[in-house]
Parts: sequence; structure tokens; C-alpha cells
Amino acid sequence: MNSTFPTATHTSTRVDSEPSTFIFPNLLDDFQYPLRQNPHCDPVSRASEQWLLNGARLVEPESTAFLQMDAGALTAACYPDADALHFRVCVDFLNFIFTIDDWMEFGIIDARGARESCISALRDPINFHTEELAAKMCKSYFSRFKMTGGPGCTERFIQAMDLFFIALAQQVDDHAQGRTLDLKSYITLRRDTVCCKGVFALIEYAAQIDLPGEVVSHPVFVAMEEAANDHLSWVNDIFSYNKEQSRHDTHNIVPVLMLEQGLDLQGAADYTGRLIADSVKRFEDNRGILPLWGEEIDKQVALYVEGLQNWMVGSLHWHYDCLRYAGENGHVINQDQTMKLLPKTAL
Repeated sequence: MNSTFPTATHTSTRVDSEPSTFIFPNLLDDFQYPLRQNPHCDPVSRASEQWLLNGARLVEPESTAFLQMDAGALTAACYPDADALHFRVCVDFLNFIFTIDDWMEFGIIDARGARESCISALRDPINFHTEELAAKMCKSYFSRFKMTGGPGCTERFIQAMDLFFIALAQQVDDHAQGRTLDLKSYITLRRDTVCCKGVFALIEYAAQIDLPGEVVSHPVFVAMEEAANDHLSWVNDIFSYNKEQSRHDTHNIVPVLMLEQGLDLQGAADYTGRLIADSVKRFEDNRGILPLWGEEIDKQVALYVEGLQNWMVGSLHWHYDCLRYAGENGHVINQDQTMKLLPKTAL
């Protein structure tokens, strides 16, 4: 359960100009979890995309950018065994959360106001009345979630979304003030801004299980969730870094490491690669000491742990394929490991 950090091996050096490229960490070669796909992906994902386009009232160029993300492919890899009904709720949620993240990042909606209306919608999706688009979409997907979601799973999802909105509000404030967090504070905040706790609750929902409190509060179980969360966060950060550095956005582990560890860009990228590998090791180390709770509960725990594993491998491969993160060059990154930096926008 220890989460010590690797030793930094690259230090910053004085240079006459900013780097134009960096070598991307090799993330696939030693990652052996099986990648599977949900057979309901194509028809359900297309229906979900239309649901989001209508519910969010997206127009060009936002609608094309949304469709290029292909959240259905991510959902299919992360919930490969979900039936069509449960898969639809999962893909609706992922389409929703990516859209909400963009809306808050670009100031289209206020994080604190969205928290109030969306959490109210989740608490009572049938009787809560609103005209706000985000909350109306919450009512839609969560009214279907509650038809089969267990009470523990339901409450964990709502709590996760509350933490997500709180963390996003802080992220927006940090960006507005030009503030870069220290590593410990960043990791704590990132575990909520990435919304893994919400999608992990969907593992229970999709598998139609409801884990007891004694399991979800156990320190080894928590450590496994944190390791999976960190893996997803840092994979997303290394893929997001190029676009975010062009916008002077420092809510990313790469600039956090550069500032705190005194690293140059290449050193921070290498360090991030080691953190990603370390998160897999932490996950497996804790899997090896996971307690037993009895046959029925152990079956549920095994399904949930497999779900965490599916998220780790599914998200990694999706980032390489996704136009949102790797652009047209995802497979090129995988082959020669070089990322060409985008020019910075004017402040």
C-alpha cells in the first residue's frame, strides 16, 4: 500500500529556447492485461452520441470534436461484459462527463452552479425540475441507473460526482490564478477531477453487484482503487500535456513535476512514465494481499477488480487511438515515441 515516488534522474538545464519535441514514455510494451470489447458497442454508442448531441445542443465545431472523441470505444473496452441496457447508461455518462469537463474548462457553465443542479438531479431524478442542460442529462441517465443500481453503488456514485464538481471548481480557480500545485496536493485533487470514482461505481452498476461497506472501506481495497485511479490520471496527463501546455494549463502532472522536482520536460515525461508503471505494480501488489470475505462477496470483489483492470487497459489503448488526445499521430507516437509540441497561445 506504499505510494513512494521514483527517483528523479533528469534535472532541468539552461537552454536558449523551449523544446519543440519530447520522447513519449513507452506505455504499451510491458502492459499485459487483456483488451476486450463490448459486443453492443456500435449501435448503442451511436444512439448515445445522438442523445448527447440533442441534450447538450452541440453545434459545429463542438459537435465534430465531440464525435471524434468516440467515448463509446472507451466504454466498450472498460465495460466489456455489460448488457445493452447497462452499457447504454455507462456510455451516456461518459459522453456527459467529457462534455461537462469541456464546458467548465472553457467557462460555458459554472462548476459550483453545475454542482448544485446536477447533484439535486442525481438525488431525485424523477421529481427534481430544471431547465439546465447538464442537470436534465443527469436526470435522464440516472433515472435509468436507479432502476437496477444497488443502494451502496448509487450513493457512491453520487458522492463521487459531488467530489468531481468540487475538484473541478478548484481546478478552474487554480488556472485563473496561474497556480501550479505541489505534487501531493495535485495527486489528491487529480483523483477527483479525473472522475474515476464515478466510473468505478459504474463497474458495480454494470456488473449488477453492490459491494458491502466493509469491502469498500478496507485499506487494501482502497489502495487498489487509488493505484488504478493514478494510472488513469497520469496516462491522461501525458496524452493531454501537449494541448494543455499550448494553453498554459498546469493542471497536469508533467508541469507539476517540472516545478517540484526541478526537471526539464524530458525528465518529467520519463518520470511520469515511471509513475504509470509504478501504479500497475501497486495495483498488483495489493491484489496479492486482498482479504477474503466469503464466497459470495469474493465473487463480487473479483468482478470489481477485473473492472478496475479493464479500465486501466481500456483507457490506455483508447488514448492512443483517440483523436482528442493523440490526434492523427497516435500510432506514430507508439512507433517512434516522439511528440511534437504545439505552439503556445498568446496570454
